[in-house]
Amino acid sequence: MKQPEKLTLISHHLCPYVQRAAIALSEKGVVFERIDVDLSNKPDWFLELSPLRKTPLLKVDGHAIFESAVILEYLEETQPNPLHPRDPLARAEQRAWIEFASAVLNDIAGLYRAADAIAFTAKADALAGKFERLEQHLGDGPYFAGARFSLVDAAFGPVFRYFDVFDRIGSFGILEEKPKVAAWRRALAARPSVQSAVAQGYDSRLWQFLEQRASHLSGLMKRAA
Repeated sequence: MKQPEKLTLISHHLCPYVQRAAIALSEKGVVFERIDVDLSNKPDWFLELSPLRKTPLLKVDGHAIFESAVILEYLEETQPNPLHPRDPLARAEQRAWIEFASAVLNDIAGLYRAADAIAFTAKADALAGKFERLEQHLGDGPYFAGARFSLVDAAFGPVFRYFDVFDRIGSFGILEEKPKVAAWRRALAARPSVQSAVAQGYDSRLWQFLEQRASHLSGLMKRAA
């Protein structure tokens, strides 16, 4: 009888892409080990395993898989409780929306790195446009594709975590007047797999990370504190 694979998720405590993998593993009921690394002082063993030198990284019986999208697809192919729809077209559409979630994360990074108010407003407007697109696409919920939790939900759970911190700083008009997005955000926040994807104290560590950016947002944070 084949022994179950040993899965180890190599992680960084703030990485949203790691959270995707952790959520998927949790939803599938898979036992795994999680090891955090300091990306500002990467250990040699991590550099040997990760050609891109970033997280997440999934070790499978000594083999290393990198890139979150690849990790998610591997888990879909090898583990129980599929999160993708069975229909090929619906599956392809959801993969595309996962890429859309990555574009949202890129805009969020641009937002918290923006050096001045003009660049900050441009990124906020870009994000508002993306969430308006989501507002128009979402149905009755509670999740992206209705009653069934999917990998798109796993991809957006980490996205909304940034807004839990942003809401403490100010209203930037990004999520306003988007009731379907707001309901989806609440449903994801209540999901046990999403809650357990980060360690205790995540919000305070994210706040500290953002505050150290020397950006327009960090200036707003100092005024809000």
